[in-house]
Amino acid sequence: MIKQEEVYKIGIFNKPHGIHGELSFTFTDDVFDRVDCGYLVCLLDGILVPFFIEEYRFRSDSSALVKLEGVDSSEHARMFTNVDVYFPVKHVDEAVAPGELSWDFFVGFQLEDVHHGNLGEIVEVDTSTINTLFIVDTEEEELLIPAREEFILGIDQEQRVITVDLPEGLLDLDQVEGDEDE
Repeated sequence: MIKQEEVYKIGIFNKPHGIHGELSFTFTDDVFDRVDCGYLVCLLDGILVPFFIEEYRFRSDSSALVKLEGVDSSEHARMFTNVDVYFPVKHVDEAVAPGELSWDFFVGFQLEDVHHGNLGEIVEVDTSTINTLFIVDTEEEELLIPAREEFILGIDQEQRVITVDLPEGLLDLDQVEGDEDE
């Protein structure tokens, strides 16, 4: 059985394309094209299920048409509509360079600061603005931490830990804003 920590989200299947079972696929990471891994993992009814790729072709730099083995009709492809697509972490080491990973790869990693210790788990990465943010779930609150390369001291993929050196006062900003609301 595939576990959540063994994969990371790379996109979503949108809807069937044509009558032969092709799926429209919007992705945030084209790692499936850069490494030798013949399958994608889909979240179906709460279970991570691998599906072998028969073929695919790009439509743009963030979308492709994908044909999965055994999915041969638009009716069968319809069950994949709006299904999240994941990629196995164990194949990521084959990526050409570490800089080619998407930020979503780090969801599920622990974030540790050299001054404050373990800050919590990265539950999401916000890339909707020019400033990418790690959304970190602590026991008390949710932190928004800038995902800036100059703050990152090290990444341990095996232990799933990112070590950062955050600027002094950055973690105190949330407390100052919260105090003003009272």
